[in-house]
Amino acid sequence: MTESSLTVSDSVMREVRDMAYDARISSRALARADTAWKNRGLQAIAEDLVEQSSVILARNADDVHRERANGMSEAMLDRLSLNPQRIQELADSLHALVGLADPVGQVIRGATLDNGLRMVQTRVPLGVVGAIYEARPNVTVDIAGLAIKSGNAVMLRGGSAAAKTNQTISRIIRAALDRCGLPMDCVQSVDEFGREGANALMLATGAIDVLIPRGGHNLIQSVVKNARVPVIETGEGNCHIFVDISASEKMAKDILVNAKTQRPGTCNTVETLLLAEGSNAAPAVLKALAQAGVTLHVDERTSARLPAGIEYVQATEEDFHTEYGSLDLAVATVDDVDAAISHIRRYSTGHSEAIVTNSLDHAEKFIQEVDSAAVYVNASTRFTDGGQFGLGAEVGISTQKLHARGPMGLEQLTTSKWIVRGDGQTRR
Repeated sequence: MTESSLTVSDSVMREVRDMAYDARISSRALARADTAWKNRGLQAIAEDLVEQSSVILARNADDVHRERANGMSEAMLDRLSLNPQRIQELADSLHALVGLADPVGQVIRGATLDNGLRMVQTRVPLGVVGAIYEARPNVTVDIAGLAIKSGNAVMLRGGSAAAKTNQTISRIIRAALDRCGLPMDCVQSVDEFGREGANALMLATGAIDVLIPRGGHNLIQSVVKNARVPVIETGEGNCHIFVDISASEKMAKDILVNAKTQRPGTCNTVETLLLAEGSNAAPAVLKALAQAGVTLHVDERTSARLPAGIEYVQATEEDFHTEYGSLDLAVATVDDVDAAISHIRRYSTGHSEAIVTNSLDHAEKFIQEVDSAAVYVNASTRFTDGGQFGLGAEVGISTQKLHARGPMGLEQLTTSKWIVRGDGQTRR
C-alpha cells in the first residue's frame, strides 16, 4: 500500500462516503442516547456473541484454514484464531464496559469569569472513527463496544484474512443494536471493497474524524504516511526489558519468560532484552528463555557469556529494530542503566519498556528518562492493555503524544466542548 497505489475508484469512494454520511447521522442519534440505553445495546451484543459462538467459530475456522494454507505465520494465526474462551472474553469485555462510567457529558472543568460568564468544558464524542486492522477479529468487538459507549460511529476495515469472521461479528453487532432501538449504522464495515475500502477511509476527508490503524509495522506506517484524515498512530511495539545488575534472578526469569512467551504475537510482548554487564541473573534468564523455546539473537558481548549448550543466532543491527511477533528475542549486553536508556532511545517505538532492579535510584532514573507510553518497574510488559488497565477494552495502544497516549479506552474516544452561558455579556 504505497503512496503510488493509494487509488480508489469513483464508485467505491462514493459508496464509502455515503456510508460515512449514514454513520454521521447515526453518531448524532447515538450521542443523544442515555447511558442505560447504550448499556442495553452492549449487553445485547455480548449475549448474542456467546449465543451465536458456534456460527462465529465455524466462519473463523474457514479463515484460519485458508490463511494457514497461504503461509501465514503462527503468530498471526494466533491473532486470527478464536475459540469459546476468547469469545467469552470478548463478551466479558463488553460487560466490563457496561460497568464503566460514561464519558459523554462529563465535566472536565468549570469556572465563572469576572464578567459573570459561566463556563464548563465537557466531554463529547469524536464523531465518526475509522479503524484499519488486520487478522484480529477481536478488534471488531473491542472498537465497536468502545464506540457505542462513547457515542461514536465506527467504520471498520478488518482485512481479508479475517473476512468471514468479521462479516459474521459485524452482522451480529448490527442486529443486536437494531433490536435495542439503537442506530445499527453506527457500526459499519468496508471490507466488501477490499483494499480500496481501506484507501477510501484514508482519503475520506470531512467524512472520517479520525483514523486508527492497528496492526504490524507496514500497515501502520502505510496509514500514517498516506492518510489525508487525522491519524492516531498505534500498536507498533519494539518493547524492551532491562535486567539491572541488582536484579533478582527469580524475578528476572519470571518476568522475561512471561513477557516473551505468554502470547508472543501481541504488541506488548518484549522484543529486546538488555542485560547489565556483570548481572548475576543473566545466565539463568538466558537459559530459562532458551528452555521456553525462544530463539536468542545475541550480540558479541552476550554470546561470550552464554551458558554452555544454548543455541543462538548472531544478532545484526536489524534485529534491534525488529518487532518479531514470534518466539524470537534480540539480546544485548550494556554497561549500565545509562547505556540501557540510550539503547532504548535509539531503537524503541515508544510502546512499553521495563526495568528489573532492586535499586530505587535506578528505577527512578529509568522512569524519568525513558520516554514511552508505558514504563514498568519489576513487571512484565504484557500488562499494557486496556482491559488490564481497567479501561474495559481498547481501540489500540497509542504510541504518539497528541490527543492520546497508551491504551485508548472510552475517554480517549472523546474530545471536549466548551459551553458558555451568559446574561447578555458583550466583549469590550
